[in-house]
Amino acid sequence: MQMRRWKAVGLMRRILSCAICTIAMMSLLSVHLHIFPRHSKLPDPYKLPNPFPVWRTNCPRLWKPVPNRDYMPCTQPTPNYTAPPESRGYLLAHTNGGLNQMRAGICDMVAIARIINATLVVPELDKKSYWQDSSNFSDVFNEDHFINALANDVKVIKKLPMEMGGATRADKYFKSWSGMDYYQGEIASMWADYKVILAAKTDSRLANNNLPADIQKLRCRACYEALCFAPQIEAMGKLLVDRMRSYGTYIALHLRYEKDILAFTGCTHGLSPDEADELKKIRDENDEWKVKDIDPREQRSKGFCPLTPKEAAIFLSALGYPSNTPIYIAAGEIYGGDSYMDDLRSRYPMLMSKEKLASIEELEPFANHSTQLAALDYILSVESDVFMPTYSGNMARAVEGHRRFLGHRRTISPDKKALVRLFDKIEQGIKKEGKLLSDKVIERHKKRQGSPRKRKGPIPGSKGMDRFRSEEAFYVNPLPDCLCAQSRNLNTSVS
Repeated sequence: MQMRRWKAVGLMRRILSCAICTIAMMSLLSVHLHIFPRHSKLPDPYKLPNPFPVWRTNCPRLWKPVPNRDYMPCTQPTPNYTAPPESRGYLLAHTNGGLNQMRAGICDMVAIARIINATLVVPELDKKSYWQDSSNFSDVFNEDHFINALANDVKVIKKLPMEMGGATRADKYFKSWSGMDYYQGEIASMWADYKVILAAKTDSRLANNNLPADIQKLRCRACYEALCFAPQIEAMGKLLVDRMRSYGTYIALHLRYEKDILAFTGCTHGLSPDEADELKKIRDENDEWKVKDIDPREQRSKGFCPLTPKEAAIFLSALGYPSNTPIYIAAGEIYGGDSYMDDLRSRYPMLMSKEKLASIEELEPFANHSTQLAALDYILSVESDVFMPTYSGNMARAVEGHRRFLGHRRTISPDKKALVRLFDKIEQGIKKEGKLLSDKVIERHKKRQGSPRKRKGPIPGSKGMDRFRSEEAFYVNPLPDCLCAQSRNLNTSVS
């Protein structure tokens, strides 16, 4: 009798244990399925994370392209344009600066070669600047396409012929912002003594305005049609654009808050004394940067400083972009790292970059080549739904011009001089973020969205070199030279 009782108790214990285990397993399974969806493994920071839902704001004005007023590319030469005349010699070019400074310089060298009847040797990229990039032309650009696309304009060859290797060459620093008279006179006259002319620097060597129509159109053909990126860069750029678009419409934020630009501009707002000293030391040691003593407060008050990550976040919020907006950070290493990015990330957590969109293995071919990595940022910026630079440097200007050429895609140009006054009042507690501030920011930037307008001329009253320097750069805005209104008279003025 006692044995039967113990057996019954044992059986009940086993039944209860099984029941408890079953309930516990079902509970765990239920919680697991609820918390961790199908792809439960947390994403590696260097691999493409599972796409978030496609977020789209309910305010279409933030995303839709600006009215382009029927302006379309018109880069074909005029009826008076002829095939390349007989070459009088060879033009070599040593580019300088980063990717976009070199791009503009290369395109100007194409036009200059045409003006002086030269055979252009594929330009040599800058390997000595701040970025110390060893990339050759063919590593960054599609060399064969560049040569073939310009066949009806300028003869371009990959290398100087061997028989010219020992020829006496003229090393020349072409004058910045020069016109036809300078090149047809002073430079072309050098053919009498030399068969090879070397342009020691390439940036800003041609005037922005008052050049023949065919020269201006050639500059556009060189920039937007001939000078394509190398196939491997184009392929990776397209892949990253597709991955970025899986998150929905996105902003490309050119967050120019990197060590080199802060050192160059002398901007130290929000930085520690040690960081400010580090930047000053970099500026003092760089022989290429002529201005050493800079008042950071004056720089900022005049709008000459890049927006900080926090200021960029406040600005985007004031414009109305919601916190779930996907943002691609088109930039190198941000100075101060997460300590300064946290203010932006707290408002806009969907911050993406090359390193988040691609694996280490995918980016490995471009590693240690700042020019090639910048080319990827360029592609994602040109193709973005909205582009916003925080500093009007070479990258910002080049992307803005390209987006104008492609149909005036929305490009927001912050009025930094006005914004810093608002930011300071917010910091002092005089103003608060909200509808009143937002209305003021939106109103201030209605005409700073990339809509069609003619390229700005020199500042009234400016003379000499200052007159040319104050003009809007050609590659920022190719209208009217390379964009035509299809449905109206081409001479119609644009406000």
